[in-house]
Amino acid sequence: MKSEEYPRPLMKRDNIIILDGTWELEGRDIIVPYPPQSEASGWQGNVPEKMRYSLRFSIEPPAEDRRILLHFGAVDQVAEVSLNGAYLGRHEGGYMGFSFDVTERISDGTNVLTVEVTDSLSHFYPWGKQSKEPSGMWYTPVSGIWQSVWLESVPRRHVNSLSFTGDPASGRVSWEASATCGGTYVITVYAGDEAVVRQESDETGGMFVIPREHLHPWSPDDPFLYRVRVSFCGEDNFSSYFALRSICVRQIGGIKRVCLNDRPVFLHGVLDQGYFPEGIFVPPSMSDYEEDIVRLKELGFNTIRKHIKVEPEAFYYACDRLGMLVIQDMVNSGDYSFFRDTLLPTLGRTKRDDRVEEPDGRMEFFVKHMQETAFRLYGHPCVIAYTVFNEGWGQFNADSCYRTLRELDPTRLIDTASGWFEPGLTDLDSVHVYFRAKELSPSAARPMLLSECGGFTLDIDRKHRGVRWGYGRCRSPEKLTRRIEAMYRKMVIPAIEKGLCGCIYTQLCDVENEINGLYTYDRSVCKVIPERLAALSEVLYSTLEKSVQ
Repeated sequence: MKSEEYPRPLMKRDNIIILDGTWELEGRDIIVPYPPQSEASGWQGNVPEKMRYSLRFSIEPPAEDRRILLHFGAVDQVAEVSLNGAYLGRHEGGYMGFSFDVTERISDGTNVLTVEVTDSLSHFYPWGKQSKEPSGMWYTPVSGIWQSVWLESVPRRHVNSLSFTGDPASGRVSWEASATCGGTYVITVYAGDEAVVRQESDETGGMFVIPREHLHPWSPDDPFLYRVRVSFCGEDNFSSYFALRSICVRQIGGIKRVCLNDRPVFLHGVLDQGYFPEGIFVPPSMSDYEEDIVRLKELGFNTIRKHIKVEPEAFYYACDRLGMLVIQDMVNSGDYSFFRDTLLPTLGRTKRDDRVEEPDGRMEFFVKHMQETAFRLYGHPCVIAYTVFNEGWGQFNADSCYRTLRELDPTRLIDTASGWFEPGLTDLDSVHVYFRAKELSPSAARPMLLSECGGFTLDIDRKHRGVRWGYGRCRSPEKLTRRIEAMYRKMVIPAIEKGLCGCIYTQLCDVENEINGLYTYDRSVCKVIPERLAALSEVLYSTLEKSVQ
């Protein structure tokens, strides 16, 4: 993946070296950060469960008052890292970033970085829709390094994390930081090119107010971002950003509505699994994220449900800048049963006892990963909701997971169980409807989200082998468009007045053997008639507007 953007845009420093490019894997060249299973990696052969990456690089040794940090965006599933023969540490789980202070291990000459990876596709760890036998809705697995690797030079006294929480009504913004030591923070906020706030504080958190004349709430139609410059102890200087955006549930006219910045919003979205034909988990360029968002906005969509995958931060940065709401799924772990988790619920049996005990520690790791995901994405205004469990895969102690996530992040909505096996605690009644359109009956207790539907197929490029997966066959863009329109008019539009807050259509693009995308897998062909879907979107938004008047 070409690194046109800084890997961590919420905390951007100048002194970095990107280590993406040609590495060695098991004695052969590989292009990092593409997984070895991908065409873009250039690596040939069967991918073993245990792999050894190595990279030789040169760097000037740091000055006495500087530290060198080594960052990994993500390595799937277990990574053990060494530099110049010295063991740095171990990280488990394939979707979260991690880092090491390597100052004492850097050599004046050539440095040798090694990463020992173990990936057995263990269901102990979050694993998503990867499969050793990909077919239908199960896809080619990824292993090893699949997000950027970089070195960062920082002062000895430096900030480790910084977050902002803004209120669009009052302009109040709270901030919280952690650093290697105590010191003075100087925070300067810019609206466009104009500095509108400057605060100096010796505390690790505080609050400031955006002047009323510079209040500018963030929304999909107007994704305004405040730029921030931060100086810590006069030594650590970096940039960040934040937005004034709120998401909540309010009762309007006796019906619970999802509100963005206190105004009702319809979450008109698509399922996006984040797969690409060349790089599997990784696009050819970070700009491909932007292009996907632009494609969806042209069709009238305002929401992406990021399905069972946590992306590089470049994706969320693009959504922040371009104005795309994101419902972020946690990555499922545990075993999946088609009979228990899909067939019976599809036939209408949606009640079962929640699993509460698994002795291997899998549940504890899932909760830890859930917390890390929320912490990593907290600063991105595009993320408005989390999905904890999808269709019962690995579901356990759902109410406890809701409480844990709610305590960690009170600023977003939580869809505790998407599809079925409804928990006691959730902000949304979340349903999946395939194969048919049916009458939806939102309850008075909370808004209903149609979190998956549609999935109608149209095979355009004829490159798919084996079973072509989807939920209803269409033979032309006209017929696919007509079927989507009919579903929305029969099932979605009538339910908006009753409290339906959103609809997530399956899906953005074809994925391997799935041919139910609005676009082909390579995004080269739009399989629907764009003008018709854009017009349908206007009907959805106007229906909500009329319903709340």
